[in-house]
This record gives sequence, structure tokens and C-alpha cells, in this order.
Amino acid sequence: MKTFFTEADMKAFEPAEKIGLVACVNPDGLPHVSLITSIMAPDPTHLTLGQFCKGLSKEYIQSNPHVNFIVMTMDKRMWRGRAQWTHVKSEGPEYERYNDIPMFRYNTYFGIHAVHYLDLIETTGGASLPMSRIVLSALLTKLTKGFCTSGSRKRILKPFAEDLFNQLGALKFISCVGTAGFPVLVPVIQCQAADSRRLIFTALAFGDELSRIPKGTTVAIFALNMNMEDVLVRGTFHGFRRVMGLSVGTVDIQWVYNSMPPAHGQIYPEVELSPVVDTWT
Repeated sequence: MKTFFTEADMKAFEPAEKIGLVACVNPDGLPHVSLITSIMAPDPTHLTLGQFCKGLSKEYIQSNPHVNFIVMTMDKRMWRGRAQWTHVKSEGPEYERYNDIPMFRYNTYFGIHAVHYLDLIETTGGASLPMSRIVLSALLTKLTKGFCTSGSRKRILKPFAEDLFNQLGALKFISCVGTAGFPVLVPVIQCQAADSRRLIFTALAFGDELSRIPKGTTVAIFALNMNMEDVLVRGTFHGFRRVMGLSVGTVDIQWVYNSMPPAHGQIYPEVELSPVVDTWT
């Protein structure tokens, strides 16, 4: 780990076409993960997040400033680290820089309307994903998931979300709250749905980090594909057990959230619909 970004790191963060994930902690002390592709490094010791739609993560990081982040570029290099939110502004050079990016400058519906600033605590350099271990771990997960179903036919994940988790090309990341109060964020790309209520993954890829998640911990798992379709779930991690001679971790889902704009919201448990009331007088 290091405490600063190099010029090459900052340059790699500039394109809008990248994966940016921010893990934070909600007011109930539970992990939350958001896709924020506007993440950038304006200088060696800071990060910025451009806000263009209203989700939960920006509220959460203002009440609890501890965050963990992952940036993944299109050539499958990945940066990871921790940072702390400090303030938000709606003007200044970073605000102007964001709104000069074609993705936001020529967007008919929204541009960047606020910039959040974070102090960098530590970061890795850009490292290539261990693709051979990820692919093998995903194949072994697919082989074992039929032996790890929940045994319940009552559906939690919608078919769309279950299919998203089972796409071998989709990216998945697991988060929990660490002992120091900072969220932890680990790639778990091999993760798949055993059924609509349970996620499983073998530990061949990123196994050292996954094995440090305590049994019984509430975790969040974020999944997205290259079409930028995504879903966030939370549930209980039941640790690892042996299945067909392999070490397999399981997560039983208790909460599902749609984080895709324009309609962010909780999917499960289902939220009762309320009528829209005309308040004009």
C-alpha cells in the first residue's frame, strides 16, 4: 500500500469509461456499495466523486466519511484503497472539469451538479486481475452451486437479478464493515446464484481476503455487467464449507436494492406502494 497516487494513476482515472465502486456504511452500520464511474484523482492525495443523480451513497458518506474504493480500467487493471470524505462543492475547477467531459456536457437530462472531495488514506498501484484464477474459480462455483441451494421456493431475487449474478462475464464485489469501522471491498467475480435466495462462491480467487470475513457477518454484494446493468444485495455470510472437496462460501440474501438510475429503490423486502397525492391548491 502507498499513501499517494502517481501521475500514471491519476491519468488512468481520467476516462469516464471505467468501473468505479465506492463502499460506505449506512446509518444502521451496514455495508453499502455504489457504482460511481465519475471517481477521479485530481492530485496525488485526493479523490473526487461527481454527483449527477440522487442515490443513497452520497448521503451515507456525509454521515459516515469512511469509504473503500475500487477503480477498474477497461484493460482490467485495478486500484484499491481507503479514503475519507471531507466536503462537497458546486463550483470550482473540479466542478468545471467534470462538466466539460462529453458524457456530462452533452447529456440532455443531467450534468454534474456537485463534487464530493475525499482525502486519500492508502491505495494500491494498478494491478492486473488474476484472470486465470477468476475463470477457474467461476467454473468451479458453477459446478458446485447445485449442491448449495437454499431449499426454499419462495423467490427473493427477480429473474433478471438472478441471471445477472449467473453471467460469467459479470463483475461482483463483496463488502463488509471492518474492525476499524472502514468498509472492506473485495472482488468476488466468481460469485453466482445457487437460487434466488442464496449466493455462493469458491475461494480460489481472492481467497485470502474472503477467508477473513467472519462467519455470521452482514455483507453486501454488488453485481454489474458490461451493459452497466447492476444490482446490490445484502445478506448473512455463513462462512466456508467443503462441497465436492472445494471450499465454498455462501450468503443468504435478506435485502435487494436497485441502484440503476433513474429509479433507485429497495426491491426486497417489497415496499408498499402509496398513492401520489396532488398537493396543489
